[in-house]
Amino acid sequence: MIQTKVSEDPRLKKRTLVMLAGLVIVILTIITGVTFGAVKIPFAEFWAAMTQKEMTENYQILFQIRIPRVIVGALTGMNLALAGCILQGILRNPLADPGIIGVSAGAGVAAMLVMVLYPEQTMLVPMVAFLGALIATGLVFLLSWERGIHPLRMILAGVAVGAFFGGAMSAIMVFHSDKIQGTVNWLAGGFQGRSWEHVKMILPYSLIGVIGTMIGSRYLNALQLGDDMAKSIGTNVEKIRFYMVTLAALLAASAVSVAGMLGFVGLVVPHMIRMLVGSDFEYLLPCSALFGAALVVGADTVARTAFSPIEVPVGIFMAFLGAPFFLYLLKKGLRKE
Repeated sequence: MIQTKVSEDPRLKKRTLVMLAGLVIVILTIITGVTFGAVKIPFAEFWAAMTQKEMTENYQILFQIRIPRVIVGALTGMNLALAGCILQGILRNPLADPGIIGVSAGAGVAAMLVMVLYPEQTMLVPMVAFLGALIATGLVFLLSWERGIHPLRMILAGVAVGAFFGGAMSAIMVFHSDKIQGTVNWLAGGFQGRSWEHVKMILPYSLIGVIGTMIGSRYLNALQLGDDMAKSIGTNVEKIRFYMVTLAALLAASAVSVAGMLGFVGLVVPHMIRMLVGSDFEYLLPCSALFGAALVVGADTVARTAFSPIEVPVGIFMAFLGAPFFLYLLKKGLRKE
């Protein structure tokens, strides 16, 4: 029955192929990420280490360094892509992104305060970052509200809120200059030194976020019809917006807590996937999650191997990739005005 449905609907067939392609690409980038590095591990040795689990040097490299780093990277990319997808759906604006509208900066200030003032309480970082993201989101909504939310006002408010919290991070660095060495790479955005502890930090929030977004996908589809039409079919627009924005803040905050200020993933991935599968969030969300994970893991692999033995923080690499894409979207949007 499903096979007949797919064959009869070319759009559904394309969406299914994109989803399968995303799954394959994620698997390939994860294998590449764990086998490439300062010590290259051939696939045969990787497979032997995975199946035989002998305490060899390769086993230690894989299970203590690379596998947790790749898992953290994949979950970070997935969370940021989902957060960007949700925000773009709520605002009906392809320029919306956790970094651009100030959510990441709010989460970053809160996380940085914990890391600098209470370094022994690292397990609290995701929850504190979530609170910071909610505060930033509330400020953006408050500043941009004028008989409703206008996308351009929200982006401008997000830039202002992001700048404010960016200044707060600079102030923390000035007043606690003796304690910020551990946060330098975090500010640039990267996964150096990530361990199983970081996997434990982000995994519960990722699971909550994935389940929540899959439940909320049909409500995001309803919001695309416009507020009046969504209300006419029984959707509580205000309640759904609050629920989905809270979910986006949770996803972005969990990513910021383990990866630092990693930008543009939530902007680039949903927009690219929308061009492939359309605006149906039942397909857009899972495809964005897969390709977001693949993008971050792939970018991290390139960032740590391209200039070996020097490791470039993946946040810098993503900035060089994402900034031109953002300018392209901005120019394209202005051309339509």
